[in-house]
Amino acid sequence: MARCFGRSFFVNDAVRHRLTVVGKFFSSAGQRVFIKCVTFGPFPDPQPDPASELAEVRSAGFNAIRIYGDPSDELLDAALANGLWVFVGVSWPWQDDFLRSKSSWLEVREQFKKSLLRWGKHQAVAAVYVANELNSDLARWLEVHRCVNALQELIELGRELMPHLLFAYSNYPTSEFLEPSNADFTAYNIYLEDRGDFAGYLPRLHHLAGDRPVLISEVGMDTQRHAEAEQSELLCWQLEECLLAGLAGTTVYAWSDRWFNGGRVVDDWSFGLKRRDGSAKPALADLTAQLKKVDGPEAGLDRYPKAYWPKISVIVCVHNGAHRMKACLQALSQLDYAKYEVIVVDDGSQDNIEQVVGEFSKVRLIRQPHAGLSAARNLGASKAKGEIFAYTDDDCEPDPAWLKWIAHGFNQLDWDACGGPNLPPAAENEAQAIVASAPGGPSHVMLDDVEAEHLPGCNLCVRRDAFEAIGGFDSIYWVAGDDVDFCWRLREAGYQLGFSGAAFVWHHRRTTLYRYLKQQRGYGRAEALLMREHPERFRRNQGASWEGVIYTGAAMSSVNHLGSMDADAVIYHGIVGAEPYQQLHRYVMPMRPLAAGHNGRKSQLKLQLVSWAQQKIRRWTRHWHSRKFRSQLELADPVVLAEPQEKYRTVDSQLAVPAGMSREQFFSRMQEIGWVRPERAQLWDLEKSSTGALLCWLPNQPDVVQVRFFLALGKDHFTSHKEMVSALSASA
Repeated sequence: MARCFGRSFFVNDAVRHRLTVVGKFFSSAGQRVFIKCVTFGPFPDPQPDPASELAEVRSAGFNAIRIYGDPSDELLDAALANGLWVFVGVSWPWQDDFLRSKSSWLEVREQFKKSLLRWGKHQAVAAVYVANELNSDLARWLEVHRCVNALQELIELGRELMPHLLFAYSNYPTSEFLEPSNADFTAYNIYLEDRGDFAGYLPRLHHLAGDRPVLISEVGMDTQRHAEAEQSELLCWQLEECLLAGLAGTTVYAWSDRWFNGGRVVDDWSFGLKRRDGSAKPALADLTAQLKKVDGPEAGLDRYPKAYWPKISVIVCVHNGAHRMKACLQALSQLDYAKYEVIVVDDGSQDNIEQVVGEFSKVRLIRQPHAGLSAARNLGASKAKGEIFAYTDDDCEPDPAWLKWIAHGFNQLDWDACGGPNLPPAAENEAQAIVASAPGGPSHVMLDDVEAEHLPGCNLCVRRDAFEAIGGFDSIYWVAGDDVDFCWRLREAGYQLGFSGAAFVWHHRRTTLYRYLKQQRGYGRAEALLMREHPERFRRNQGASWEGVIYTGAAMSSVNHLGSMDADAVIYHGIVGAEPYQQLHRYVMPMRPLAAGHNGRKSQLKLQLVSWAQQKIRRWTRHWHSRKFRSQLELADPVVLAEPQEKYRTVDSQLAVPAGMSREQFFSRMQEIGWVRPERAQLWDLEKSSTGALLCWLPNQPDVVQVRFFLALGKDHFTSHKEMVSALSASA
């Protein structure tokens, strides 16, 4: 079995074609790959010959296809013969009320299981989409947390049956709140026809995904409503933007205009690269020319000339860390970047650090008496030759493309400082898994999708002029807190901090629970120092106050580890649930889930105990070391309890609507009889006399509206239902 920092995988002749996840990208047989995918079918009769058609797909520069429904053996064999990975969308009634009863959900599970067992072991199959674009109205109707739990349950079932496959949910912006926490990668269908809008949305996907890769699972343009030249232009620039944003792949929708869906031939749109008669549109040749230039996720960066890339000085500070340093320096020696140097600053170590560094001839070793981390960082900067100082830690192993993504971030957005994610390697035991999921680890703090308020010192890069302008790091911080103070002072001086979702480093956490809690005690002491130096950023008996959101590396899920809706999750459905981009916002991000194999009840209990102890230890240490000056801090604002929400009971009902009546027409008719849209987002779409009504149209029942009445205590739904029926009858 080969060891990697992502999911473990077997490498032999039988499965060399399999895809794996390593950090923020996909990999196969040890080589990083960029997924160049196109949707293929379902087709009306006559069916295409898979062998000849997929040979054409491969010659067009694609390396994967996405299909909807169960694949045939003939198609999978042809895909394998042509070197194409297959992303399979399992077909089950996800646009129906699939959670209406326990038996209906068991039927879904059984259908899902039978499908996987039928084709899941085929070597061409790489990944499985457990569902595609759950309707946001239906999610509100079924309740968001129940839908997320259902998706996560299917992913777990699939992983049990086919552990060699990757699993995800094909999401879209209208229901980003349905992102499952346990997927192997984050996938989004995005139809934005303005390049600026498209490029502006991609950084958000990195934050929704957390530690995992981001794949565009559908993108395209309808040539019945747009010119074929516009389609070609869009598909070429979307590929370029996905590459420049550090995404793991993209999926063109679709290979052909020939399409069969919902039991009928679809002829009212034309998204294909090929027309219905089989002839190629201009987009096919134009996109092929671009795809053939893409040999990996960094292909978009390789087009830039040498002058584009600044000289970077990588600075690693160490104190008695020789046992960790070799792996760090090996990773740094393999960076795919032309103009960089590596400086190791030994802060008074008593181990064999000189011997370890001596094994790497291109690494400069600078030594100082033990003076602390900040002093070591400053000494490294004073000896550096680069335009940019890139700081990482001795327990980190940067990704080979780390400096490329960092330099690109500086150049494209003119940041003064820049950083990226720090990912824990795959846990080798229970303690490592618990520490990786526990709170208090190094995290970035984001003001929006691109601007950071804080970047942790394990992945912190800064321009020389900005560094020198604020005087570098404050030497009072010996062990921790230096990066927090540094970032705050940068922002106070008017400098901007950016974030690159692809510029990641592997960061080994503490190896035992004792060492983790000891580290948190050190963080508490550093917080006390920060309190003294930055009293305006603290309140008495509290930790630091942040303007932005602290990210943990977990996917941005709306559901907590118990499967219920997280109280901290806020979903912007919009009035009557009609917001096109229904964003999920979290003030506190969820913790990373425990790694597979270490997520049993015993481990979950240990994680809860360790998390409780971490808060107590860090708070007590901060309290003790700030005892001489914390009385000078402002008191925390008093806690204001939210007004208790009025209690409602719910009753579900149905209304028959006249054929062809649209949602807006329905709302207008209801407004004529006194129902109004709520002035702010509510659980319901219409309200009248202390009664709310949530509405849902199921795709397979277009002439029936599902209605959930929210009734104040003592009220019944019969009057409301009767007046709605009467109003609709009058409209017929």
